Amino acid sequence: MTFLRYAVYRFLTMLLTLWVVSILVFIIINLPPGDYLSNQIAELRATGQAEGVAKAEFLRTEYALDRPLWEQYLIWVGFAPGPNGFSGLIQGNFGWSFEFDQPVAEIVGDALWLTVLVNLAAVLFVYVVALPLGVLAAAKAETWADYTAGFAGYLGLATPNFLLALILFYYGHKYFDIPIGGLMDPTFEGEPLSWAKIKSIAIHLIVPTFVIGTSGAAAMMQRLRANMLDELSKPYVETARAKGLAPARLLAKYPLRMAFNPFVADIGNLLPAMVSGSVLVSVVLALPTIGPALLAALKSQDQFLAAFVLMFVALLTLVGTMISDMLLVLLDPRIRYGARDA
Repeated sequence: MTFLRYAVYRFLTMLLTLWVVSILVFIIINLPPGDYLSNQIAELRATGQAEGVAKAEFLRTEYALDRPLWEQYLIWVGFAPGPNGFSGLIQGNFGWSFEFDQPVAEIVGDALWLTVLVNLAAVLFVYVVALPLGVLAAAKAETWADYTAGFAGYLGLATPNFLLALILFYYGHKYFDIPIGGLMDPTFEGEPLSWAKIKSIAIHLIVPTFVIGTSGAAAMMQRLRANMLDELSKPYVETARAKGLAPARLLAKYPLRMAFNPFVADIGNLLPAMVSGSVLVSVVLALPTIGPALLAALKSQDQFLAAFVLMFVALLTLVGTMISDMLLVLLDPRIRYGARDA
């Protein structure tokens, strides 16, 4: 199997998995009794607001919520025609948010790319911090460098993200004049992209990136250190040392390469973990990401908005897993797609 065929195979399995996930998401979203419109209609009838009841009933028909669950799913995805023909996820219609009284696409529009931006910055922070610290801690095991890196790691793991956000919220602004709240200066909201707007976003990203990425970097550093120490104790390393291979070259050529596998394999889990883990941070720092929207949608049973955000997180997971699989195939000669044909 060539690398291209393997890539196509992984892409097709990703689509199949996404389809199965869409079924599970739709079922789970509809598990609680009732829905947003049913609750709304009951409240409106209790208060005698006939006009509001008529609007809610219209929305139930318009979004096929009066049909069986399996038919609702097919219409939501776009596999079957609804009241407006084929108009589901695969046709680019993400549904209607009853809580915000807007199309889901409008609510998540800017929040979606800001969420991706924040979490990509956090992932970059994780790898830039964890890689050198993990290697340094393993190479200088049981020295002050190892103990210092270990202490920083434990501190990062033990400090809750929302607490760190609150601390930086106050002291970052007071002593370092770092802008807190939002992901850009309010004057740039709705404005076209410009260098001034990019600079404002970059400055506002400092605190969220640090807060969201700290625990991930600490966990990854500890894992890389443990893997490196395991590799450094193996006979092939002793043999290479005995043959006079330079320490830096020895470290980079074999143990680091072997210890790097879990590091690469974590890409698939890192992105969705940061999206879900950043919900509280987004609320504390007033970040316009999709985390607060998901929280509000789950509380109010706003099914189309909640389902779309969950599908977005699932897509991130699958794309991340596919990327890590491809990188592992390229990185480790023991994981060859050709071996599957044997």
